[in-house]
Amino acid sequence: MVAGWFTGEGDDFRLLGTRCSACTSVFFPREDVCCRNPACPGGGLREVALSRRGRVWSYTDGRYRPPSPYVSDPELPWEPYALIAVELAAERLVVLGQAVPGVTVAGLTVGMEVEVVPGVLHEDAETTWTTWHWRPTGVTA
Repeated sequence: MVAGWFTGEGDDFRLLGTRCSACTSVFFPREDVCCRNPACPGGGLREVALSRRGRVWSYTDGRYRPPSPYVSDPELPWEPYALIAVELAAERLVVLGQAVPGVTVAGLTVGMEVEVVPGVLHEDAETTWTTWHWRPTGVTA
């Protein structure tokens, strides 16, 4: 996916954000130029690992094949997926991402605790594109 948006593997997997030293605002995806908070007097930005857990803020399902530039093999049948907006525990920041395979909207509720885990966006014979997925806590996959 995008270099620098996440790091680590397994239990060390984390999304990477940016925190402003002046106003303490946190951003995802990372910001490298300046603080996005219009009320901020201006401060330095530093990379921070974001919370691994949060609560489902909202969710929906993706029932159609996305258009280009998304990678999708038209020869394979389309499989719907759950898309989850998660409010991170410490940052109070909402981050969007897919649910782990096998989790559908029928298994989600607003307020449910989830954790970020590494996932596969797409793979072919030469490349595996990695991303993050949200997994309900207590579920192993």
